[in-house]
Amino acid sequence: MAIEAKVSFLNQLENKLRTTTTAEMMTKFLATVSDVMEHYDLHEIPCEEMHDDLLQCYLDAMAVQGRSEKTIAYYKIVLQKMLKGINVSVRSITVYHLRRYLGEIKVTNNLMDSTLEGYRSVYCAFFRWLYREALISRNPADNLGTIKVPKVVKDVFSDVDMEMLRRSCEKVRDRAIVAFLASTGCRVSELCSLNRDQVDLNNRECVVHGKGDKERTVYMDSVTALLIRNYMETRKDRNEALFVTRTGARFLEGGIRDLMKRLEERSGVSHVHPHKFRRTFATNMARRGMPIQTIAKLMGHDKVETTMTYVVLYKEDTKYAYHHYYAS
Repeated sequence: MAIEAKVSFLNQLENKLRTTTTAEMMTKFLATVSDVMEHYDLHEIPCEEMHDDLLQCYLDAMAVQGRSEKTIAYYKIVLQKMLKGINVSVRSITVYHLRRYLGEIKVTNNLMDSTLEGYRSVYCAFFRWLYREALISRNPADNLGTIKVPKVVKDVFSDVDMEMLRRSCEKVRDRAIVAFLASTGCRVSELCSLNRDQVDLNNRECVVHGKGDKERTVYMDSVTALLIRNYMETRKDRNEALFVTRTGARFLEGGIRDLMKRLEERSGVSHVHPHKFRRTFATNMARRGMPIQTIAKLMGHDKVETTMTYVVLYKEDTKYAYHHYYAS
């Protein structure tokens, strides 16, 4: 194995040098390298092992940077599939490999352009990091280019929708959950991880831990605080979680989504899911004139651009703003 690895190494080295040096110089150089290599054991690393090593280095760096476990797990799955699908050495991957692979999985898996763009951004982040760390000599994703995604205006809950959802709640716990999501703009993961001692009902605020375990304070209205207080008075369990299931266990994200699905069926409101409350919160705050920087802080966004993707402004909103600020 060592001899085969040595021969393979020298052959690759010869191919690299052929275009940059004379035959005489190359022969002397290879002879010198061969003599030095006699004192070392050389083993060729399979592509799979090299993939795993470089990928794990990147994932470790993400963890050190404070990226969430879910984000790291997502990147790992996407990158493992790409590396396996292309099946060449990481250092040999070119932009043509990436384009061909994206084209193949789009057709094979019938993927939307938005999904492909998400994958592309993961590839770019991975190869950009490898290049910055000098683990590859060039970044194959430099010229990959963005994938054009049609802009779709996502819906938000209207005032009528919110009232129908409230009326469809059969338990004070459910009304408290709906009110909490609507008035705080929290992520469903943040709601599920909340404990009782993190909520200050007197000051109507609580501390949540968002993506990357970043801590921030969110606020609620008086109705939400009252509903949570009433819900706490019905609790007989000792679970530290703010919201629990009927068995007394902490609510998981899947349980909240199941609850939303039941509310959708009872209320007749379409597309009821936790993230829609978050988008509605951002939109309502913007419509009422709250600065976008403040909305971003309340939602736990590092970039205002991210918050802007949550804000849904219709034609009547922009028309009103125009007449209010310019034509009044």
